[in-house]
Amino acid sequence: MTSFAELTTFRIGGSIDSFATAQDDESVIDAAREGALIIGGGSNLLTSDAPFDRPVVRTATQGLEVQRDGDRVIVEAAAGESWDDFVAFTVDNGWSGVEAMSGIPGLVGATPIQNVGAYGQDISQVASHVSVLNIASMSIESWTGADCDFRYRSSRLKREGGFIVLSVAFALRANSSASIAYSEVARRLEVEPKARVEVGLIRDAVLELRRSKGMVIDEADPDTRSAGSFFTNPIVSVAQADAVGDRSPSGSACPRYSEGAGVKLSAAWLIEQAGITKGWSLDGRARVSTKHTLAIVNASGDASAQDVLELARAIRQRVQDAFDVTLEVEPTLIGCAI
Repeated sequence: MTSFAELTTFRIGGSIDSFATAQDDESVIDAAREGALIIGGGSNLLTSDAPFDRPVVRTATQGLEVQRDGDRVIVEAAAGESWDDFVAFTVDNGWSGVEAMSGIPGLVGATPIQNVGAYGQDISQVASHVSVLNIASMSIESWTGADCDFRYRSSRLKREGGFIVLSVAFALRANSSASIAYSEVARRLEVEPKARVEVGLIRDAVLELRRSKGMVIDEADPDTRSAGSFFTNPIVSVAQADAVGDRSPSGSACPRYSEGAGVKLSAAWLIEQAGITKGWSLDGRARVSTKHTLAIVNASGDASAQDVLELARAIRQRVQDAFDVTLEVEPTLIGCAI
């Protein structure tokens, strides 16, 4: 019998009574009609340890279509395509636009839901249109990037629910170099921020950075038994951001970035300043990554969902007590709650 522990990067979760893979859109639509839970790569899920009594269907659709228009390239990818394989494909072809999102686990179909992003790039910048199944009407709709209403680590798809992504079309540039938008990548490449660099070099640098943080799946590395960043960077008012700076026990300033009318703060900084260190744990089964304080990992290999959630609650409470800021969970929780 299949379990969520086999299907998720957390390696946590109960048994599944009925499991199948969907090789084409028709199978995905049929599964949705029958009320199945449709999942992708399992890299952003934390599921209960209890048996799951609904059918579960994993998207495994494949296919790429390329259209060229001058220096613009539209690449439509099926939802079941590996995201990192897709990024590698674009880099190998000398196209820019997603190279800084190298190494992110999961499938293409999840990327517009979360507005996946890393190192200065995110899906909102490149999404041309998204083909979605509206579960209520069982009709297929084509959404533009604007229709998705992308926000930081969010979209209309995530906020409203009731939709399944079938494919995503990305608008890329037929240019084998790109401007580096993130200072950490620039330092790794020993160039100035905003310098133009070959996309292959950017991909290599990003993969190195992600590995150093336990953010590239590696069966030999227990720090990768996680869902990546467990908390999102909080968006607060300017007054709240100023208060955080005033309350820093170390006297250092919290990294902050404009986000609409508010300010986005560094969740990792808040966690560390609240006294949470790399490797911190309550019981040894689940712990903070030894490489990055934003990740909670299944350290023992047999941690439960509740082990992870108890640790997450403790971290969130410490940040709340220290800075009056509430951290929000990034992974999707199934059958459990923080």
